[in-house]
Amino acid sequence: MQPKDLLNLPVTLLGRQGSPCFQQARLQRTSSLLGLPAPPRDQNVNYSDPELLDGFLKYGFNAIVSRSLGHEREVPDTRDKRCLYKRYSPHLPSASVVICFYNEEFTALLRTISSIVYLTPPHLLEEIILVDDMSQFGDLKEKLDYYLESFRGKVKLVRNKKREGLIRAKMIGASYASGEVLVFLDSHCEVNRGWLEPLLNAITRDSRTVVCPVIDAIDDMSLVYMPSPLVRGAFDWNLQFRWDNVFSYEIDSPEGPTNPIRSPAMAGGIFAMYRPFFYGLGEYDKDMDLWGGENLELSLRIWMCGGQLFIIPCSRVGHIAKRHRRSDSTLRKAMARNYLRLVHVWLDEYKEQFFLRNPDLKSMTYGNISERVQLRKQLDCKSFQWYLDTVFPELEASMNS
Repeated sequence: MQPKDLLNLPVTLLGRQGSPCFQQARLQRTSSLLGLPAPPRDQNVNYSDPELLDGFLKYGFNAIVSRSLGHEREVPDTRDKRCLYKRYSPHLPSASVVICFYNEEFTALLRTISSIVYLTPPHLLEEIILVDDMSQFGDLKEKLDYYLESFRGKVKLVRNKKREGLIRAKMIGASYASGEVLVFLDSHCEVNRGWLEPLLNAITRDSRTVVCPVIDAIDDMSLVYMPSPLVRGAFDWNLQFRWDNVFSYEIDSPEGPTNPIRSPAMAGGIFAMYRPFFYGLGEYDKDMDLWGGENLELSLRIWMCGGQLFIIPCSRVGHIAKRHRRSDSTLRKAMARNYLRLVHVWLDEYKEQFFLRNPDLKSMTYGNISERVQLRKQLDCKSFQWYLDTVFPELEASMNS
């Protein structure tokens, strides 16, 4: 989906309940409207169950399977075997894990929290900060309070008084943090064994380094946890994130695929950075709405303003790629606005490459960007041409494609 398409999507998902064949067709239709591949036909799935479709519409994945898994489970260790022999300093910095959620499926949220608590050394985990961005579902109110009692002392729950959107909710969560390092996770993740130490170790070596784990896939239908290959984050001139191949020289070394991998961009909400660096770099753009584009804006700011961004192969975190309802008119307008703020602050003369592909967005308003322009000057950030020359030359080479 391209940014120009955000303003032209249907607003409703139509359907009715009926035969199993119809339910499968309806799921495929839903997936098509969400811009994602349709789920494969699974003989073990009862497509006539209204709860199945309800789960996809409400949560973006199979809530029936999620509830059957319960609040915690063991997932396969997907690290390269050579990661098991790595040793890290006993004096790594403490981490505050920030998780924002809005109408999240209850058991998926609890599995996220449980995996962090049980698979993180206690002395490294300063706290988990949950930010409820005005969820509407009843099980995320008193029921959640009750279940979080078992994590008392480690979990802080912050409830926003109004809907802020993911971007501002992250900033609110970070403001409550006391750990030396901020770790941002989505609310439908499961961390793997030894996930945190490699991230903290990389930051300890250079406080201006921002790191991401390898994001393993949790299938949205079966919720099976599957290993992901080593890839790096990239994007095209539509500012659409994509995964890209890793250069052979980065993994063809005596240590094999365990060394940090330079990444032009981060995928989204799963990364770690030194807390003072997060604030010194300008947090997020608070005038971006809901979510979308903030990952690329932060990625450009990291590289162009004196930092560096790496994927750490020995850190693995599983993530459910939800089937988002991007047809929501409020969301698609927010995403378009966010892209425009990024383009006008960071792309310099190359913003014309974006508008060449998205002419409909050229006249759309995007708010006041003077603070972000001033931030770029204060930080003495490099040009987007420098980013293309030094970090991501493949993007410039694709201008005519």
